[in-house]
Amino acid sequence: MTNALLPLLRLQGVHTHIGAYHILHGVDFDVPPGQVTMLLGRNGAGKTTTLRTIMGLWPTARGTVTFDGQAIGGDSDGKSGGQRSTPEIARLGIAYVPENMGIFGDLTVRENVLLAARGARSVDDIDTNRLEWLFGLFPALKKFWLFPAGKLSGGQKQMLAIARAMIEPRRLLLIDEPSKGLAPAIVGNLIEALRELKRMQTTVLLVEQNFNMARALGDTVAVMDDGRVVHRGAMAELAHDESMQQRLLGLSLGAHQ
Repeated sequence: MTNALLPLLRLQGVHTHIGAYHILHGVDFDVPPGQVTMLLGRNGAGKTTTLRTIMGLWPTARGTVTFDGQAIGGDSDGKSGGQRSTPEIARLGIAYVPENMGIFGDLTVRENVLLAARGARSVDDIDTNRLEWLFGLFPALKKFWLFPAGKLSGGQKQMLAIARAMIEPRRLLLIDEPSKGLAPAIVGNLIEALRELKRMQTTVLLVEQNFNMARALGDTVAVMDDGRVVHRGAMAELAHDESMQQRLLGLSLGAHQ
């Protein structure tokens, strides 16, 4: 059982290289269990690379990624742990919703959800209560259950992407810029759905450029710049300090009321 006093996820001195490029330069931050941790920063700061490194899509060149006390990236003691593969990391209960959502446009909503349910050969094999819970979070999915996913709106596709990640119980959800390109009203619906996940003590690491969403959902925050974490703390503290917002992000949350 996870010790509630310890972080569910911890990055310590994480370096990541993509080809000849050194992208992450010693990233350090924790993700407490049952909370929403915001990962903020200007474009190109290294946020997406951080999520992909956690999932093992990019290997940890140096440093350690630890999930519930065990190393999943890098090596914690030189003897055990080490870099896990992406399927191994997913089997530990970590799900990733990339910025491009990763849905299959030619398949129906139903087929997209079924593909994400490991071990389910038909919808009848999926836990009925969990499916109804997801329909409660995202009613449009039930309405368009048999529609091709490619015909959904941008907001509906984003909700499908999150529902796919949650069709099985997950211990940690990594979400990359879910509000990007969405109309304000749809963003509001997405915030409410993520608030419900938060009320159910789902642990989330959320990359987001929409500061209203960051303020509404975040418990803790890590701010990145040039491949490094330059600030860690409570989201509420950042939300109430416009000078800190300007210094760290170059933009004031107060301007996004």
